[in-house]
Amino acid sequence: MSWGTELWDQFDNLEKHTQWGIDVLEKYIKFVKERTEIELSYAKQLRNLSKKYQPKKNSKEEEEYRYTSTRAFLATLNEMNDYAGQHEVISENMTSLITGELSRYVQELKQERKSHFHDGRKAQQHIETCWKQLEASKRRFERDCKEADRAQQYFEKMDADINVTKADVEKARQQAQLRHQMAEDSKAEYSSTLQKFNSEQHDHYYTHIPNIFQKIQEMEERRIVRIGESMKTFAEVDRQVIPIIGKCLDEITKAAELVDHKNDSQLVIEAFKSGFEPPGDIDFEDFTQPMKRTISDSSLSNSRGDGKSEPKFGSKSKGKLWPFIKKNKLMSLLTSPHQPPPPPPASASPSAVPNGPQSPKQQKEPLSHRFNEFMTSKPKIHCFRSLKRGGAGPEDFSNLPPEQRRKKLQQKVDELNRDIQKEMDQRDALTKMKDVYIKNPQMGDAASVDHRLAELGQNIEKLRIEVQKFEGWLAEVEGRLPARTDHARRQSGLYEAQNTSAVNSCAQDRESSPDGSYTEEQSQETEMKVPATDFDDEFDDEEPLPTIGTCKALYTFEGQNEGTISVAEGEMLYVIEEDKGDGWTRIRRNEDEEGYVPTSYVEVYLDKNAKGAMTYI
Repeated sequence: MSWGTELWDQFDNLEKHTQWGIDVLEKYIKFVKERTEIELSYAKQLRNLSKKYQPKKNSKEEEEYRYTSTRAFLATLNEMNDYAGQHEVISENMTSLITGELSRYVQELKQERKSHFHDGRKAQQHIETCWKQLEASKRRFERDCKEADRAQQYFEKMDADINVTKADVEKARQQAQLRHQMAEDSKAEYSSTLQKFNSEQHDHYYTHIPNIFQKIQEMEERRIVRIGESMKTFAEVDRQVIPIIGKCLDEITKAAELVDHKNDSQLVIEAFKSGFEPPGDIDFEDFTQPMKRTISDSSLSNSRGDGKSEPKFGSKSKGKLWPFIKKNKLMSLLTSPHQPPPPPPASASPSAVPNGPQSPKQQKEPLSHRFNEFMTSKPKIHCFRSLKRGGAGPEDFSNLPPEQRRKKLQQKVDELNRDIQKEMDQRDALTKMKDVYIKNPQMGDAASVDHRLAELGQNIEKLRIEVQKFEGWLAEVEGRLPARTDHARRQSGLYEAQNTSAVNSCAQDRESSPDGSYTEEQSQETEMKVPATDFDDEFDDEEPLPTIGTCKALYTFEGQNEGTISVAEGEMLYVIEEDKGDGWTRIRRNEDEEGYVPTSYVEVYLDKNAKGAMTYI
């Protein structure tokens, strides 16, 4: 099966077909190029997606990746990054092995095709020239034969005419002989040209054209084979990365299988466990027996003299309910003064002043006093805003619950030990360098490293002191030490002094009396420093208490205790909470200033429209 014998007369069609084959090859190259662009774009999008969900450095998200589920998600992101890399490999291999190679081959193919068809056109032009020569020789032979016939007829006519001279007859005879000779010469030339044409034509159709068409056929078959091999390479490029992609997917599956719900639940406990005991039962407060108030008052005064300390924080008889109380109620309980209000400056009794204070109820421990014990070991919510603006928590993390404090201290000890090891490695390296300098003075001055060695020694000593300090606090938390040592207190005293003003404005010490009531005493102070936390933001976001009226200050009051506010005589203020029977009224000057004043010091106007009518605060 050969194009030279089967398609000897289809030169034009073969030319069109081979051009179509080159167009197909170029179309396939364009297809592969677009595929490589898609692979690159897909890989880029995968990388961007993986980068988008990667945890940001030094952010809260990094802490979330200690859970097995989030670690599995992080592994998925990393594997997707490798997955994207394999698509980039596909693009690179297709570009180099298919697109680049085929582009060069197309240029070579075009040149080869052009050469073959040029030879074919040249052969066709040659045979056409031979044909034209044959036709010209044939026409000349035909013309000479006709001329010879006419000359012969003229001679015969002249010879038969008796009136023609002999000379004219001889002339006609010679002319006829000449024409016959020319016809014979033309015949011989025509015969020779015909033989030559037949030979050329035979060579053209049986030798030259078949050879040219055979070369064109081979060229076309090579093109077909090449495009088939490229398609195989196209598949192989994908197949080569399948094992690596499979490994990526296997790693994702393995990471997913490592997700442990029990472990994550335990991590939640470790992250948020406070170490406190649940709240105990609340004592019943009996308000039906007035005589018990007198007993409670006397026990209150006796408790001051006895100097008995309040129950321990973990006492089950004094449970804490603050996590279950709404913010406004909690703020009222935590910040209202837990002592009787002072009498007004005038000699008149409180009852003579409008809305004078009533005797504080001390029969049973009020619910608000239940939180005094909590305030000795937990930060005061009322002061979160000021502490958030003022600075960080204490050095010994005493503001944290026991379990969280233990974890923070352990982390600090580990961090300091790593720093010590780093300093010691540097010191060892410098010591070796000094020894080299001593043995080979030309390499350097041994005395030049003494200063740095001394600095490293001092740094190591300081870090060891810090480790001892934090280990002491850690031992205290873990129960290995009965109490915090004076030495440790002195070491952290400097930091605590910086926060004293913020703490003193927010916390007071409590002392318990035998009947359960509380009094303020400086000797029992427990300073609480609170770092800025999300807990603060939770309360900041809530709306303040609405105003329920206005009041006018009858006397000047200097609010020196926690939760109170200073007022000037004649000043108009908002009322946000009525007297609950303890002699105190809660007022507000503006959005940031509010507190309690003795009810006997103000004249209250409960009017819902009072706020809108006021022009001066």
